[in-house]
Amino acid sequence: MRLEITQRAGLAVQALVALHHSPTRLKSADLATVLGTTAGFVPQVMGPLVREGWVRSLPGPTGGYEPLVEVDALNVLAVVEAVDGPTDSGLCVVAGRPCDAMEPCALHVAWGRARDELVSSLAATSVGDLAVTT
Repeated sequence: MRLEITQRAGLAVQALVALHHSPTRLKSADLATVLGTTAGFVPQVMGPLVREGWVRSLPGPTGGYEPLVEVDALNVLAVVEAVDGPTDSGLCVVAGRPCDAMEPCALHVAWGRARDELVSSLAATSVGDLAVTT
């Protein structure tokens, strides 16, 4: 597991907060400005959110992105995994292959605790919690 959030996943969380605060749909260019990224990168960020059914993308001059779910219903872990895939690849952080529980690597226990803490914390944090603090 990575102990970091990718740029795409971080922007996806920020996009959900921005959509929550916006009284209207946000076009790619406007969302890019809010997120501090390019309009060309916005579809890469928003695609997983659309596929999950959390956001709708409407084309055309009156289109844009709009939320379909309340941000309190989404936790940060779900967003990160929707964008980046499962947080636990099952690979050893030392050897890059599955870690053998019978002969664990030197970091097996410590990494497992760190992963559990991070996953628990992200799962316990709703996107709505972040929307309140911004």
